[in-house]
Amino acid sequence: MAIFDFELLARDDSTSARRGRFHTAHGPLETPVFMPVGTRATVKGVTTPQLSEIGAQVVLANTYHLYLRPGADVVKDAGGLHAFMNWSRPILTDSGGFQIFSLADTLKLSDDGVEFRSILDGSKHFWTPEDNMRIQQDLGADIAMQLDQCPPYPADKSLVADAVERSAAWATRCKAAHSREDQALFGIVQGGVFEDLRLESVQRLAELDLPGYGIGGYSVGEPHDLMLESLAPVTEAMPADKPRYLMGVGNPTTMLQAIALGVDMFDCVLPTRTARLGTAFSSAGRMNMKNAQYARDFGPLDPACTCSTCAQYSRAYLRHLVSTKEMLGSILLSLHNLHFLLDLTAQAREAVERGAYGAFMASWLDSPAADDY
Repeated sequence: MAIFDFELLARDDSTSARRGRFHTAHGPLETPVFMPVGTRATVKGVTTPQLSEIGAQVVLANTYHLYLRPGADVVKDAGGLHAFMNWSRPILTDSGGFQIFSLADTLKLSDDGVEFRSILDGSKHFWTPEDNMRIQQDLGADIAMQLDQCPPYPADKSLVADAVERSAAWATRCKAAHSREDQALFGIVQGGVFEDLRLESVQRLAELDLPGYGIGGYSVGEPHDLMLESLAPVTEAMPADKPRYLMGVGNPTTMLQAIALGVDMFDCVLPTRTARLGTAFSSAGRMNMKNAQYARDFGPLDPACTCSTCAQYSRAYLRHLVSTKEMLGSILLSLHNLHFLLDLTAQAREAVERGAYGAFMASWLDSPAADDY
């Protein structure tokens, strides 16, 4: 298969779930796939060999943060992100648009681009879509995301409509400026929770015939049910022969429901962030490892899990690490939580291949764990 081809290997008859394979310069992505977030070219506390060991196929890094420090020029001189962070598998770079627009009180927006201030020293910076493409090409990831405008929730429909228009125009400019042949450029669907705006965004982006498409503007405070309700017609309208990437979603239950709607790719800081707060995912639900009930519990963290944390360390030991704020506690829980989501998506792939995804998802949603996520 050629680079950036997306193979549809299987479909589930009872849902819109699909099993695919997206080809990149650093190997294929087997979908559905969860992507650990390595914002500053590192998944916090986890080495790249450890990521390989737990089955990570791809890592996400953030253009905004890497542009500020160490600088795209440093990464380029190092040989690109793969060499810089010692990761030989695929990498995706977010455009940084979400980070810029989350700092709404410091930015100035125009059709030409966006002016923002550094979170490090307050210095002013201005990005056009063309600037953003140059930076992402210097970083050298396998997948680059377009610069887009991400509106907050809630927001007036007129503001969301403006974001859809501007994002579509910027996608066109990003495509014109993007020239790196070993890097796929993905567009980003916007539109908030307004179905007509979402469908307009899909149509505008599909006309560009990009290698793949992100779905942005979710996980910004909207109710979970409203997100899924508005997501369904979006995925149905998106090109069937391109990967669909739901950005910023890593809740296990939400991921499984989104896979049933035809989503292929996910990323989120949730597994590592909750780990640093002392919380573990498990087949029985979330576990707060600060709880005294684990002080003399010498069993594995999750008996159903095959990760190295569960194989080698007890709940009592993990509680001790978390309670004493030892960094090893965050590391071991991060490895476990990442493995949990990577394994869940692996099970989802296998269920689609068997034509049993509907039953697989129903079993999960009926389990005690589902109520805890």
